[in-house]
Amino acid sequence: METVKQIPYGVADFESVINQNMYYVDKTMYLAELENQPRTLIFIRPRRFGKSLFISMMRAYYDKLKAKDFDKLFGSLWVGSHPTPLRNHYQVLYLDISQISNNIDLLEDNFNRYCCIKLNDFIHTYCEDYPEDKINEFLRANNFGQKLNMLLNMSRKYGQALYLIIDEYDSFTNIVFSEQVEETYFKTSLIGRFYSHVFKLFKGMFERIFLTGVSPVTLDDLTSGFNIGWNISMAPELDKMLGFSTEDVRQMFTYFKEAGQLPADCDIEAMIAEMKPWYDNYCFAKECLESDVRVFNCDMVLYYLRNYISYKHSPEIMLDPNTRTDYKKLNMLIQLDKLDGDRKGVMMEIIEKGEIAATLIPSFSANEMTEPETFPSLLFYYGMLTIKGKYGSMLSLGIPNNNVRMQYYNYILKQYAQYKIVNVNKLQIAFVKMSLDGLWQEPLQYMADCYKQLSSVRDAIEGERNIQGFFLAYLSLNDYYITAPEVELNHGYCDFFLLPNMTHYQANHSYILELKYLPKADYTEEKAAKQWAEAVEQINGYAVAPRVEALRQGTRMHKIIMQFCGWELVRMEEIM
Repeated sequence: METVKQIPYGVADFESVINQNMYYVDKTMYLAELENQPRTLIFIRPRRFGKSLFISMMRAYYDKLKAKDFDKLFGSLWVGSHPTPLRNHYQVLYLDISQISNNIDLLEDNFNRYCCIKLNDFIHTYCEDYPEDKINEFLRANNFGQKLNMLLNMSRKYGQALYLIIDEYDSFTNIVFSEQVEETYFKTSLIGRFYSHVFKLFKGMFERIFLTGVSPVTLDDLTSGFNIGWNISMAPELDKMLGFSTEDVRQMFTYFKEAGQLPADCDIEAMIAEMKPWYDNYCFAKECLESDVRVFNCDMVLYYLRNYISYKHSPEIMLDPNTRTDYKKLNMLIQLDKLDGDRKGVMMEIIEKGEIAATLIPSFSANEMTEPETFPSLLFYYGMLTIKGKYGSMLSLGIPNNNVRMQYYNYILKQYAQYKIVNVNKLQIAFVKMSLDGLWQEPLQYMADCYKQLSSVRDAIEGERNIQGFFLAYLSLNDYYITAPEVELNHGYCDFFLLPNMTHYQANHSYILELKYLPKADYTEEKAAKQWAEAVEQINGYAVAPRVEALRQGTRMHKIIMQFCGWELVRMEEIM
C-alpha cells in the first residue's frame, strides 16, 4: 500500500518533494512553453506563489548531471511523458541573490564574494567536463568577472551549454525599503548602476537565462545590460504557471480525503468555497479576465489543508500568521511616503473602494521606484493588488482577497494605534453584543466618540475619506463579520456591509452601514436634512437588492445611517 504523501508546506526543494513522497502540483507542462519563449526571461510573482520550488524543478530538469534520475524525478509528471528537446542539456549555474549580505554599502564586495563561492562550487560539480589544469587556474582567480570570462572560454572550447537561473534577483532593491528613507534615492541610484554593470557580464555568455523575483525594480537597468531581456510576467499563457488553480486544489483535497487524511464527511466544494474569498482571485494578465479561473496563493492553501488534517476543521484564523512578514513589506513600501505624500492617499483610496484605476508599469528603474506613478504597480507586483477589470485604456486593480484586505486594515490600525485613543478590548466586547443581540448603538457610538477625539491630530486624518478609513480599520476587528466596503447593491455602493462570517461563530444580526459627512463650514440644518433624506433612500434601495438575501445568511438585517458634521456625529438612527 502506498504511503500517504506529505504536505510540502514551506518546502522549496523539488528533489526533496519527490524523493520524500510529498504532494506535488504538476507545473512541468509549462517547461515546453518556456522553451518557446526568447532565451533570456524575467518572470515576476508575489511571495508565496511557489517561485523557488518551480525554479528548483527547472534546475533538476535541465541539469545534465540529473539525466540518470529523470524517470525517478519526472516519470509520473507531465513532462515525463512529454520531454522537451532541452531536457538535461545544460550545466546549470544557480544564484540566489537573497543569500548575499544586505549591507548596501558593501554591495559589490558581497556580490563578488558570493558569486565566487557559487562559481567554485559550479566548477567542482562539472569538473569531469574540463581539464584539471583549467579547473585549478579557475579556482585561483578571486574575481567574479574574471571567473565568468574563464568559464565562457572553457565552456565554448569544450562544447558545454550553460543555463543561468537567478532567484530573488531584485533582492537588493527590496532592502532599500528597510533603509533610512532619506537615503533611498542615493541607494537606488547605486543599485541601478551596479545591476547595469553586473548583468552586462552575463550578456552573450549563457545560452539561456531565467530570472525571477517579486518586483520589476531595476528591470530597466537590467535589460539595458542585456538588451535582450524579455518580461513574461503578464503573458496570458503563463498566468497560472505559479499558484494553484481551483482544479489543482480540488484534486489535492480529493487525494487527501481518499487517503483518509481528511474527514470522510467533509465537503470539498464547501472547503474551496470557504477558501476562495481568503486566498483566491489573483489574475496576472488582462487577457485572462475573460476566464473565470483565477489563481490561489499556494502557501495559504497548504496552510488551510494542514490545519484541516490536524484538527478536522478549517483554521480558526484564516490569515496565515506567516504573512506578518508580508505586512512588514507593505509597511516598508509606505515608508517611502516621507518622500511623496501621494502614496498614503493611494492607500486610502484602495482601502475604501477596494480598487484603483491605474496603468500597470511593466518595468521601471531603481531610481523610479520612489515616484508616485509606480506605487500601484509596486502593490500589484507584491500581490497587494490584482487585475480586476479594464477601465478604458487603464486597468482596474483591486484587493484580491480577504487575506490581503486584512493586511491593509492592519496598516490603518497601526497608524491610529499610536494615538492610544481606542480601547480595542472594550470595542471587541461590544461587537459580541452587536452580533448576537443586535445592540449596535454602543460600538458605533464609541467609534464615533474616538473619532472625535482624533480631532487633536488633524494632520493624521481629515474629512470623509478618513471617516471611512477609521471605521474600516476598527470594524475589521470584529470576528463575527467580514467588513465589505463599497458592495454593489442595486446599481449603487453601500459604505459598509457587515457580512456574517459563519466560519466559526454564529451571528444573529447583520448590518448595512451608511456614513454621511458635511464639512463644518458648510453645515446647515437644510443641507443636513436633504443629505439624510438621500441616505434613507439609498440604504432602503440597498436593502432590497437581490444579493442581500443570500449575503445576510438568515440574520436580521439592520440599516444604520451615521451623519457627521466635521469630526462630530450629529445623528445616528436605524432605518426601519
